[in-house]
Amino acid sequence: MGQRIQNVLRRAKFAAAGGAVGGALGGVVGRNAASTGAGIGALVGATLAETVAPRDSLLKQVRGGGSDSDAG
Repeated sequence: MGQRIQNVLRRAKFAAAGGAVGGALGGVVGRNAASTGAGIGALVGATLAETVAPRDSLLKQVRGGGSDSDAG
């Protein structure tokens, strides 16, 4: 359950950062572009979080920080 919460929080953080960057870049063009840029940036951020998560767990296992249930 703790891992699931961590995944949700990671996805939310990346989506928020992506939305902020996309909104800022779109804001240079105009109001509608800022809205669209924020939406696309949030989607990219959430997708990136899903890509980063497996790498983080792999690094933990390689470094010896894997959970006991993995040993089984």
